[in-house]
Amino acid sequence: MEDVVIIGGGVCGCSLLYALSRYKVRVTLLEKENDVGAGTSKANTGIIHAGYDPEPGTLMARYNTEGNPLMYALCESLDIPHKRTGSLVVGFDDQDRATIKDLYERGIANHVPGLKIVEYDELHEMEPHLDKEALCALYAETGGVVSPWEFATAQAEAAVQGGARVRLDTEVTAIRKAGDHFIVSAGQGEIEARFVVNATGIYADIVSRMIEPEYFAIHHKRGQYFLMDSAASYLANNVIFPCPNENGKGVLVSPTAHGNIIVGPDSERVTGDDRTNTAAGLAFVRGMAFRSVPDINFSQSIRNFSGVRADSDIGDFLVGESKHVPGFFNIAGIKSPGLTSSPAIALDMVRMLGEAGLGLEENPAFMPGRRVKRFKDMSHEERRKAVEENPLYGTIICRCETVTEGEIVDAFKRPLPPRSLDAVKRRCGTGMGRCQGGFCGPRVMEIIIRELGKLQGGPVSPDSVPLDREGMYIIAGETKTPEGEGE
Repeated sequence: MEDVVIIGGGVCGCSLLYALSRYKVRVTLLEKENDVGAGTSKANTGIIHAGYDPEPGTLMARYNTEGNPLMYALCESLDIPHKRTGSLVVGFDDQDRATIKDLYERGIANHVPGLKIVEYDELHEMEPHLDKEALCALYAETGGVVSPWEFATAQAEAAVQGGARVRLDTEVTAIRKAGDHFIVSAGQGEIEARFVVNATGIYADIVSRMIEPEYFAIHHKRGQYFLMDSAASYLANNVIFPCPNENGKGVLVSPTAHGNIIVGPDSERVTGDDRTNTAAGLAFVRGMAFRSVPDINFSQSIRNFSGVRADSDIGDFLVGESKHVPGFFNIAGIKSPGLTSSPAIALDMVRMLGEAGLGLEENPAFMPGRRVKRFKDMSHEERRKAVEENPLYGTIICRCETVTEGEIVDAFKRPLPPRSLDAVKRRCGTGMGRCQGGFCGPRVMEIIIRELGKLQGGPVSPDSVPLDREGMYIIAGETKTPEGEGE
């Protein structure tokens, strides 16, 4: 029997798994997809929020401000790409100035450090490509950017290295109470656990209703984005927000942790996991972005994508033990600033589980840190040594992002080896550049087939390797048979 079963492998589930791996706890994470971080966690803006936006006294405010320094500490210890850029909320008129003043006062109430209101000259010195009509801005020095999917994957890998377990392709279909424990039906079997934590994002209300009465609902909000080529990186030094409105924080223009510029999102209520990009939505994003940074050349866009985030009818994060079913916990309604809040939510959930009776003895196998070889970031001397130690580091697979065969093979040696083209992309950066995998994709597939074959002890069929999720297959079948066959 497990001590804790976590349902959902997004940033909240992975953060909790990592936090629990610090202790001698039998913990398993169940994820219905073939990789962690494959839902909302991979398709969002990747912002480390400072904490001035949430209403004081809410869980959002508390977890955001507590989570901000935890994010930076985890990124350093687990070698996750990130940048402490700072952030700006830009105002264009007197009404915006009033909003900025309110956000400043809210930030002070939330104990956000490093806040100040900057006026015209300083603002345009900080951001030369900002629209000339921008009058002032709220500056937060603790704002930044992170690779959100790597934030999830790194914590899951470190947790598994320390003794935790992750079961992929394992969708939960039922939960029932059996005396002092739970029986969770998942995949092709059942798993027993003393405690269950529901961290399933946009499906949190559905999973909750498997075991407790309905008392919250999740609405699905789609946001669409442009990802710009790294040649556009000069456009923004800080994360640039417009003044927020009833639909959220608005369309931002921001650096990414990987050296690109990201523009978006819009906000539209959708059904299910509808990640369709629409002409109207993207036109809206372009128009709003031009208001802040008119120099954007959208012909430099290398990718459009959308993500679906959870918006609950409670109006705040829902974190804690069920009032109806002792031992069942929810982490639900996690929208922005959910990424920044996730490590603080995890620590608080560990505290709650401890108060509910979970033993929290320190785990000597806990993995407090890790290092990842990234050829792109190495000096010439470091590259020389890497190739001497492993000649596969001398073979460039992705030219856009300078990713070597050695890095890809190393990803298969880590605790959660990739199973798809995009899973390699999320771990190594292949296909993230200008050609978006157009040149390196076939070679990456060859490596996946070879390395998965080694792990599985047998041949892997090319048509079994998906682009991302199961069913998103790249190869449908052979176009011609080998010479001599069928004659």
